[in-house]
Amino acid sequence: MHSPGPSASDIQSHLYSSFLQASTYDVAIRVTGNWTAVYKLHRVVLIQSGFFRSLFTAGFAESTSASTQRAGGDQIHVVFDDYNITRPAFEICISRLYGGGPPLHISPSLIPTPAYPLSPPFSGVKESEDAPAGKQPASPRFLLSLLSTAIYLSIPAVASQALALILKTIGPTTVIDYLNFACGRSITFSHLEPDEIKAAVGLENVAQMVEEPLSRQHSMSSIGTEGLKSGSSPTPTVSADLSSLPQEDPAPEVQEDIRAHWSTTEPLHHYGAVSDKIGESCACWLARWAVDLLHLEAPDILHPHDSRSRSQSLSSIRDRPGTVAPLFISRPIPTILRPGGLTAKWIAALVSADTLFVPNERGRYNFARAVVELRRKGGIDKEEEAVWTKMFEEGIYYCNMGFEDIMYISQDISPSTKRPYVPLSVLQASHWTQSLIRHHITHRMSNSSSPVTSSPSAKEKELGIAFTTAELLAKASSDANTSISGLDNSCTPYYPVLGDMSLRIGDNGGHSGTTPEATTSSMEELFSPSHSSLSRGQRSQGQTAHEHNITSSQPPTRILTTELAFFGLLNPKITASVCAENDPNGNARWTPYPPYRFSVEFWDLDWLREKSRLHSQTIWYAGSLFNVYVQVVRKKGQAQLGIYLHRQSHVDPIPASSTPSNSGIQATTSMASGTSIPLERSLHIRQPSLPSLLSQAASTSGNPNHYSPSIHPPPRSATPAGTANIHPSPPSPSSSPPSVSILTSTGIPATITLPTPSQPYRDPRSSISAYFAITCASATGSSQTRFSSSPDVFSVSQSWGWKSSSLRTEEFMEIGTQTLSSAVSRSREISLRATVLLGLV
Repeated sequence: MHSPGPSASDIQSHLYSSFLQASTYDVAIRVTGNWTAVYKLHRVVLIQSGFFRSLFTAGFAESTSASTQRAGGDQIHVVFDDYNITRPAFEICISRLYGGGPPLHISPSLIPTPAYPLSPPFSGVKESEDAPAGKQPASPRFLLSLLSTAIYLSIPAVASQALALILKTIGPTTVIDYLNFACGRSITFSHLEPDEIKAAVGLENVAQMVEEPLSRQHSMSSIGTEGLKSGSSPTPTVSADLSSLPQEDPAPEVQEDIRAHWSTTEPLHHYGAVSDKIGESCACWLARWAVDLLHLEAPDILHPHDSRSRSQSLSSIRDRPGTVAPLFISRPIPTILRPGGLTAKWIAALVSADTLFVPNERGRYNFARAVVELRRKGGIDKEEEAVWTKMFEEGIYYCNMGFEDIMYISQDISPSTKRPYVPLSVLQASHWTQSLIRHHITHRMSNSSSPVTSSPSAKEKELGIAFTTAELLAKASSDANTSISGLDNSCTPYYPVLGDMSLRIGDNGGHSGTTPEATTSSMEELFSPSHSSLSRGQRSQGQTAHEHNITSSQPPTRILTTELAFFGLLNPKITASVCAENDPNGNARWTPYPPYRFSVEFWDLDWLREKSRLHSQTIWYAGSLFNVYVQVVRKKGQAQLGIYLHRQSHVDPIPASSTPSNSGIQATTSMASGTSIPLERSLHIRQPSLPSLLSQAASTSGNPNHYSPSIHPPPRSATPAGTANIHPSPPSPSSSPPSVSILTSTGIPATITLPTPSQPYRDPRSSISAYFAITCASATGSSQTRFSSSPDVFSVSQSWGWKSSSLRTEEFMEIGTQTLSSAVSRSREISLRATVLLGLV
């Protein structure tokens, strides 16, 4: 009987042993880059790499007998002009082609988790930083180098693993480095770190090192590790610290000459869609955690005597058990918002971003002024001041603030410049815009000459403040001096009326395992568009009550996630001429009135009963009350999470809103106006969320995710309609905060009853037409799920939204069949954060 031949593992072991011992090699690769060495390898193995396959089979000189014969094999000279490629990364890539190499070890301190979203070091959790024996330490710089090397060599298995690990480790200590990389900054143009010079673990003998001439070593010397400011590219870096200049050039004039040369000669290495994917995730992370980062970097910068400004997140991250408080004792705070982190242009894009997690526009203003004062502590920078001026004028929608807030801002003087942050003309224009919206709602003309009269129902539900591109151009051409709705077309910004769209941004890393056997993407998939729409199949679960059609007049909203758009953060100013450029067919709709932006946060989703609801705070906008609620549907151990925008009745009780459960630390609950109210531990009382009182209509509509689950109003309260829930105007910043009513039940999820928001006037219409978008951040913040809707009809007490398993419900709740114990759940407080965009037409 014949013995079986060698198994696959035997062959792999034989190949890897031949690699380690350089036995029977048939090609010698002389590598010149950040290091110079000769590697004795095997062609049949190397051609798994797209780079070497092209080198050996595409008719290049290296594939012919013209190559120089050395020691029984061809020596081929490969020059890496990409300085991101380092020795250990190259050796790991080659070892993976042979089926071996050391496994990667990422320090647990770099990996955010739902329980510790800012990663363990910022949660008081101590983890060992040392890699176990036999494992390759995978620092953030190493992961970036590994990705660069794998892309250069065209090894998709390694590239997809490295990308997944990069996206998995986005956090306070890595976001700036990753963002620099996404913008094309070289990670190794400065002095290499020790681990980037040494061989990969276990591969110390595979390279025959070659001494490099001194001139080349000097040409690669460092000026600084922070990078340099670029006037034309929105990079997140700033000027390098002069203290890191080589000691042999101490003279100031020499330093300036080198600085000027460096700013124009630093190489850029951008990897297309791969770089954009990293940039997207960093932008998503910053949008979610920016306010919390400000609390870390400058805990006293927010007015210590202004209760409205002490906390701009709906609930401070310090309210969560074991997250941030120990940081101030054990860890240095990374530089992100301070000088040395993001540039002024990046901060301005962040402030203006629709997805920035702040309660409302007043909270956005407070965040902006606090960051600006933080930057001004080191002195006034003229270039930054020009950015701040534009940011305060265009990045904040003052027309969506209360009049008291506008009055306060008009008198808010910067302690650094002794001037107001916002020009009075901007605030006056916002007040005029408020008056125009109020006029449209309360004195709307009902004659048949309305430009949106397509049917009596449309005339009743739409205000006539949205215009197609063709209408804008026709109006401009007929009378250049005539404005639409009292606004000048030549300089008035227009805002798109959203279309139907569902997509996920910042989640493109594939499998995040650390083993070579991890599932990988192809090179084509790695370089595919950096965000993708959620397919109908992914959103097909659940019954719907209404099919939401996409028509040619309502094209899906485009999201630009390239560096020029700050990876999705930038809200560019769009004028009538730009509308025409972006919409050659002339069918898109635009409005001169900016949408209302607010954020919501939901806690204790693990405890949410099926079909029960957990509400957000209630806001007032354009004569109507709105809030957001979440609802869970469980099927066969799997959970779908629904999130809905609800038009709240003026006469029904305002539902209690979600609040963080008792953490043992003084908590802060932010009011809808931006006011922060401290809640002592004794006031943190849990209350079950309101049960679903409204039946969900069944339907066989084709769109499975966007529907209205409740089209009938709940039981009315006994409060007269004319006086129900009218609350006085919000207090001035110097006034004491309003009282808060706490529900006395001890159930969970925890909720809190907040005062009804101020209502300067009411929209008398029973039905309105509104477009909206809801962006849900992942538990760690590095990705977002975005839903947007073209105009829907909102009757009183009607809701529109989505339910989908694509919200990654497992991040926020236990979706298995086992129920968590009370002790476990109480220590696992994970919030779902979402930002909402809402506009009328």
